[in-house]
Amino acid sequence: MIILGLDPGFGTIGYGVINSEKGRASVIDYGTIKTPKELSFPERLLLVEKGMVQLIEKFHPDQIAIEELFFNTNITTGINVAHARGVMLLVCARECGQLFEYTPLQIKQALTGYGRAEKQQVMQMVKTFLRLDKIPRPDDAADALAVALCHSQTNRLGGLFRI
Repeated sequence: MIILGLDPGFGTIGYGVINSEKGRASVIDYGTIKTPKELSFPERLLLVEKGMVQLIEKFHPDQIAIEELFFNTNITTGINVAHARGVMLLVCARECGQLFEYTPLQIKQALTGYGRAEKQQVMQMVKTFLRLDKIPRPDDAADALAVALCHSQTNRLGGLFRI
């Protein structure tokens, strides 16, 4: 099963594509979609839409997993990310239909066994689970791979995380 994992953002969106078969996952690709600051807000949202369509057309994922938003301090940035995430959800629902979401705590729990694990622990587990030589960079892409791995480990629970 091909899983596309997404780490929502506005300036940078992380993606990770894995193949999950019989409890083993392997990397197909990972990277980022970037929206330059010099562009207007609507133009940046159009880039998000275009990038998402290109990813789905290139990899034909069976299922897509996305991280739920978590706002810590900067609400203005959070609003922009929420707009971009809305575009992402729209494209994913339209192009794939098999969409699931996970909280940061659920992702950490699935990868490390502890929902409040440090970011570095999660990154190390991504490297270990995918049998990579080094931790994937940039962090946004590694986070997206973590989302995909979380889904590969929990998708047997059926529709609990479907949106």
